[in-house]
Amino acid sequence: MPAQARYTYLGPEGTFSEVALQTLPEAASAELVPSASVTAALNAVRSGDAAGALVPIENSVEGAVTTTLDELATGHPLMIYREVLLPISFALLVRPGTTLEDVKTVTGHPVAQAQVRRWLATHLPHAEWESAASNAEGARLVRDGRFDCAFAGEFAGRLYGLEALVTDINDAADATTRFVLLRRPGHIAAPTRADKTSAVAWLTENHPGALLELLQEWAVRGVNLMRIESRPTGEGLGQYCFSIDAEGHASDRRVGEALMGLYRICLKVRFLGSYPRADGVAGSVRSQVSDHEFRVAADWLSRCLDGRGDDREP
Repeated sequence: MPAQARYTYLGPEGTFSEVALQTLPEAASAELVPSASVTAALNAVRSGDAAGALVPIENSVEGAVTTTLDELATGHPLMIYREVLLPISFALLVRPGTTLEDVKTVTGHPVAQAQVRRWLATHLPHAEWESAASNAEGARLVRDGRFDCAFAGEFAGRLYGLEALVTDINDAADATTRFVLLRRPGHIAAPTRADKTSAVAWLTENHPGALLELLQEWAVRGVNLMRIESRPTGEGLGQYCFSIDAEGHASDRRVGEALMGLYRICLKVRFLGSYPRADGVAGSVRSQVSDHEFRVAADWLSRCLDGRGDDREP
């Protein structure tokens, strides 16, 4: 009987990362193990201690989870195989008997703080905030008496013996966090017609128009960029790499050629995988950049090279 697969996630138990991982079919028969940080989760995959890790990568309110972006740009390469979109709503978790007037200290993940900032300013304007490694870790710290309350999923209260003093807290309606399932590099999933491709690119040199040249590799092939943002490389001020999500699959001619274009003009490109979009939305493709049009154009060039000519000529 094969050994049970092990998947890790940003822990401890009771995080939104755990909930997101449990929505995947891989989790049904796997051992799910919490990690203390995003870095620890990804290193467990790199070392072979886990088959995969599920971690947050961006939020619809706060934007990127920069730790995840930076980890994907450094160290031994990993690839994204799935993504999960999880609606997020927070509860204010306290030890039994605590009232809102008792709250002097608050904790939670930094991304959570951005999503409840206005609520805090209105209801707990004098409370002192200190960040925790995760929302569930914040709940554990409240249980242990380190803080008066934590922002976390209401489900975390049951794990840590806490009460939900207030529920459904969120400054922005329909707040959503995107999580990604990471494994060691291997064969990418087959295209589904509703896919996403991710990569990190480093410019060869910083000169006028350098970023425009990178963007043009996608634009001239009709590839829509869903996200692009710069991250410092740590090699000095002004040194950046670019984290990119694009519509489509690397096997699509337009996407594959855009990636090859980046490889030609960039100092380095790290391919992070092609995988199904969690929302199932198929991106629109202009007729001039469909795989069919690429094949027609390649056939035309072949005829030109071997002297057959253009069959569309009068």
